Amino acid sequence: MLPGLEPAELPADAIEVGRILDGWGIKGWFKVLPYSADPEALFSSRHWFLLPSEKGTKTFSGVAKLKIVEAKVHSDSVVACARDVADRNGADALRGARIFISRSSFPTVEKDEYYWVDLIGLAVVNREGIALGTVRELLSTGPQTVLVLDYQADGKTLERMIPFVSVYIDSVDLPGRRILVDWQADF
Repeated sequence: MLPGLEPAELPADAIEVGRILDGWGIKGWFKVLPYSADPEALFSSRHWFLLPSEKGTKTFSGVAKLKIVEAKVHSDSVVACARDVADRNGADALRGARIFISRSSFPTVEKDEYYWVDLIGLAVVNREGIALGTVRELLSTGPQTVLVLDYQADGKTLERMIPFVSVYIDSVDLPGRRILVDWQADF
């Protein structure tokens, strides 16, 4: 196992939140590619769980835990340093590693704010009770986020998009796994 990494088990509620790009500087810092425009989960967790890169050179195997000392925004990227990763060589050895964080360590969201990962898989129903589909993914279009739904019609899986803005979203019921919308099936 590489310096700074401890063998670990992936938590049952682990969510992939980013990837280590490369070493940064000479003191063991590394660049991170966050999968979110707002990487608060990376900043709030002091334990990152790593899996080796899916392709390319693998410098470790299995699941490893990395103890984070500091993670921050620097210019247009995120950089971090970890305990016992002391130099550029140690940071470069982490290149490509996939970063997972326990969902329970994500920061608490405000009222009417949601993590995208919590919305994926929810059923979407309109005010008339018509099922519009299931959230497959979300897209950030700049000014707004869009729900991308899968639904069945004529034996085929089709796609429907609904802007995730308050004018169309009536409510999100996470425990009930449902989103109520003001949207028609023929839109």
